[in-house]
Amino acid sequence: MKTMTCKQLGGACNIEFRADTFEEIAELSKKHGMEMFQKNDAAHLDAMNEMKTLMKSPEAMQAWFQNKREEFEALPSE
Repeated sequence: MKTMTCKQLGGACNIEFRADTFEEIAELSKKHGMEMFQKNDAAHLDAMNEMKTLMKSPEAMQAWFQNKREEFEALPSE
């Protein structure tokens, strides 16, 4: 089990997600982002707009995703 925050995953807050795999933690982050979108949370909406810009370039998005995966893998297990 490893822990990453919303901010570490490109978000806007310090809520912590815990998961065994990067895919699981990415899914938790995505669900949180959807909840914040529904709440119209300004800080999260800004973070989402930055991600949208990044997603315009598949290469940049893939590099970002790989970097986050490596960051997750480097974390100590709890």
